Amino acid sequence: MTLIATSRERGIATLTLDSPANRNALSAALVGELREALAECAGDDTVRAVVLTHTGSTFCAGADLTAPPDPEAFVGLMREIVALPKPVVARVTGHVRAGGLGLLAACDIAVAGEASSFALTESRLGLAPAVISLTLLPRVDRTAANRYYLTGERFDAAEAARIGLVTVAAEDVEKGLAPVLDGLRRASPQGLAASKELVTATVLRSFDQYAEDLIARSAALFASDEAREGMTAFLERRDPAWVR
Repeated sequence: MTLIATSRERGIATLTLDSPANRNALSAALVGELREALAECAGDDTVRAVVLTHTGSTFCAGADLTAPPDPEAFVGLMREIVALPKPVVARVTGHVRAGGLGLLAACDIAVAGEASSFALTESRLGLAPAVISLTLLPRVDRTAANRYYLTGERFDAAEAARIGLVTVAAEDVEKGLAPVLDGLRRASPQGLAASKELVTATVLRSFDQYAEDLIARSAALFASDEAREGMTAFLERRDPAWVR
């Protein structure tokens, strides 16, 4: 079964996360297919930009706890989005959780609708937003990061725009997306690639410097007793033992 649907229109390639049964969770299979689709876009001279969107009510629920990707593969996916020589625009009309925020933050531009909601739920599972910090912290206001990293609270599209996670919070996503795509279609391929390289250089250096350490931290947390309790409680739809 294909987990990434693809389409082309006037130089824009749309990649759709199409695994609604598990809320487009980051499984090993989905991560692998998305990396392949991005590589195809990178090598296609007719593609001016990429739109990353989703089916169902959830953009991405974070890691698939039943079939998680290798951490290095997920980090590779985020880096490939950042390094892709073509802009990647997220179109979000649903919920984004945990690792899904790292995927979203890797995109160059994000347009989110009123039905969207966001939460970094890792701390409630005995984990931390470790590897996704590579894309989140360069984008998100530090005061907001302090709050949402620690509390796991849910916030809406307007707040996501205020703190820098998304570019536009739109009442109508298509109307919010239209001027962005028009601008990308009017730009030259060389101009887009060179301009993106300027704004992503610092983020890519951060990947090269910190990714290995953050992967190790993430693995240690996932292997801990607290994380096992947190993930078991989540799957059993109950509070973990530490909740007071």
